[in-house]
Amino acid sequence: MAIASDILKRIGGTGLIELRRIKPGNGVRILLKLESENPTGSMKDRMALAIIEAAEADGRLKPDGAVVEYTGGSTGVSLALVCAVKGYPLDIVTSDAFAREKLLHMEALGARLHVIKSESGRMTEKLTRDMIAAAGEIAAHKGSFWADQMNNRDQLAAYHAMADEILRDTGGRVDAFVQSVGTAASLRGISESLPAQGGGTQIVAVEPAESAVLSGGPSGAHRIDGIGAGYVVPLWRPELAGRIERVSTEDAKAMTQRLAREEGLFAGTSTGANVAAALRVAQDLPPGATIVTVMCDTGMKYLSKG
Repeated sequence: MAIASDILKRIGGTGLIELRRIKPGNGVRILLKLESENPTGSMKDRMALAIIEAAEADGRLKPDGAVVEYTGGSTGVSLALVCAVKGYPLDIVTSDAFAREKLLHMEALGARLHVIKSESGRMTEKLTRDMIAAAGEIAAHKGSFWADQMNNRDQLAAYHAMADEILRDTGGRVDAFVQSVGTAASLRGISESLPAQGGGTQIVAVEPAESAVLSGGPSGAHRIDGIGAGYVVPLWRPELAGRIERVSTEDAKAMTQRLAREEGLFAGTSTGANVAAALRVAQDLPPGATIVTVMCDTGMKYLSKG
């Protein structure tokens, strides 16, 4: 490998691995995109860098400026990394509903945290909206650049690049792509590229069964970090996904444990949800088909949550 000028140059270029033991019995293969290989152990490094560099390029973020964002944790850690390297002060609005490791990681990278109390440690629509409102107030008061991940389309370019990596490493053969929905940016950005270049890729969205708003269910509380905002998020487009899978917190956690113990892959619960959904999708595909899903981040971020 070439010597990088800074840690931001190590974002992206992550590998694919085929699951060996957690796989369907019909000859369909499931490939996992190892986004845990990014510097903070999360796919959010990609979008954080894209958002900051786009704001620098068009003048929304000045050389002496500051940044603010609301986040369940991974986006905040990734922004803290980018801002530390580039020298921007960062305010993060987050909550005690999310893994403490993420909050500590953000602080270690120099972010200032504003922690909002949750309802019994659960993710709800009210919590999401309270965090967004608090971030907006800080942006207005300080004049900071607001990353605003729920609405910011600059991040889509980062996921177009991720799709290019997937197509390159699979030789263009992707029969189905499965991804959990938080802001919907990764699903949207990747799906915009896969069908156009790969031809006929089935796009499958994953959401918490307890708060299945994308598939018409009621808003509810769940414990899968990073996904399921509790309402239909602005970047979501129903036509992007031909199928939506509901996965419960219990099933996501169970699959996360299986991935660690059977595959040696230590991931977060959103990854568990992805793989649980991919196994369902596999039942409807012919032998030899290829499903790609995502290891969104490392399980090291969630040790305190069991």
